[in-house]
Amino acid sequence: MLYRESGQFKATYATDQQIFPIRQDRIVMATMLVIAFVVIPLVGNQYWFSAILIPFLLFSLAAIGLNLLTGYAGQLSLGTAAFMAVGAFAAWNFYLRVPGMPIVLAFALGGICAAVVGIVFGLPSLRIKGFYLAVATLAAQFFVVWVLTKFPWFSNNSSSGVIATQPMVILGFPIDTPRSKYLLTLVIVALLALAAKNMVRSSIGRSWMAIRDMDVAAEVIGIPMLKTKLSAFAISSFYCGVAGALYAYCYLGSVEPDGFNLDLSFRILFMIILGGVGSILGSFLGAAFITLLPILLNSVARPIENILGISLPPGLMSNLELIVFGGLIIYFLIVEPHGLARLWQIGKEKLRLWPFPH
Repeated sequence: MLYRESGQFKATYATDQQIFPIRQDRIVMATMLVIAFVVIPLVGNQYWFSAILIPFLLFSLAAIGLNLLTGYAGQLSLGTAAFMAVGAFAAWNFYLRVPGMPIVLAFALGGICAAVVGIVFGLPSLRIKGFYLAVATLAAQFFVVWVLTKFPWFSNNSSSGVIATQPMVILGFPIDTPRSKYLLTLVIVALLALAAKNMVRSSIGRSWMAIRDMDVAAEVIGIPMLKTKLSAFAISSFYCGVAGALYAYCYLGSVEPDGFNLDLSFRILFMIILGGVGSILGSFLGAAFITLLPILLNSVARPIENILGISLPPGLMSNLELIVFGGLIIYFLIVEPHGLARLWQIGKEKLRLWPFPH
């Protein structure tokens, strides 16, 4: 049938350990990449790129970073937006102050600076965990925003603290249109997502999951706590830092400390809860859900207003979004804690056995 493994034999360890061991999954993934890289740039318009696709991609990257730390390593963090802010401001300063700095290298250096900050605020994870660690990372959220606000050097002595991003040029080609910014974001996100998928299947990923499941037993069998936990904070913060740089350059077009507030950290946390904790696919599903839900609610509200002949208060929709987010989080925590990714996996398992009962 459509989704069967019959006749697909695995004769080597390499074929057995593929990311997509089933041929149908490889075909679907190749089709999605062709659509993302070829079809969408040809048929998409400015609204698609600026309001939907670019925020979906960069939020997916930030969610992957948080998922590596919380979902795979079991270290709860509420400072995702702070690490994004470090990456954005560091990339902006590198690109401004170093002549001839390539923009992609500036993004990478911004991610490295965020990784260093992540290591510093990850040190408490060696002694505390759970809600106490969440409070420690929450301190990073307020401390980073305070530093960026109180020290004007980071914003090049701007009186308002808001700084516009510089024009981006890669190999002589300007990145100044929504389509080109989308392609740049897509390439970076695709490469880093592939790296994350391979990373969690490697020895370091298995060490993270061992610490997540039972840190005492992991230490007994020889997994170093210091190296493993700090590597999780560093790599997670690197991903969030690159996402912050893309957030500033490809989405907002400006950099300001208030743009990386606590609300953004909670939004990314909601993405991995709804999409699936401990799943790279769940990061994309959660980002897609939270990016598209406000658009869906606004699209539904207008026909309701026309049918009922009433005018809804402007603040009602924003509050309705928060109510829906909260309700969905409670629902998934009760019914399916592993989120949308688990529902997708269950659907695939049922399809493999269809039409037989499961």
